[in-house]
Amino acid sequence: MAVVLPNATLTVRALAHPWERDTNGVPVPPNPNQKPTPRGTWPGSVLEQTDGSWSVRLDPQAWPVKEGDTVEDETGRSWTLTSTRNHTVPGCSDADYVQATATLNPPEVP
Repeated sequence: MAVVLPNATLTVRALAHPWERDTNGVPVPPNPNQKPTPRGTWPGSVLEQTDGSWSVRLDPQAWPVKEGDTVEDETGRSWTLTSTRNHTVPGCSDADYVQATATLNPPEVP
């Protein structure tokens, strides 16, 4: 098992899940110009991958997070989550974490 040490202090801004639905039952995303209230700040890790995506590790207290939620670090950078998974280790809660992939906002231009 590889250990990824924290390299940032991360704040989660989770959207309301599930989204409200219109009269036809279609999910309506929240206003993109209004940031959700920050939910907490915890040590975490953000690492850029070779394909340009980012691997994000969050404290388990950040769960639940879903695709479309954002994470910010102490320098002002932010990422939009594209996938999430709550990773738990039975009998060893100290090793629990939330694994996510994300894109940097705005994306870096080569």
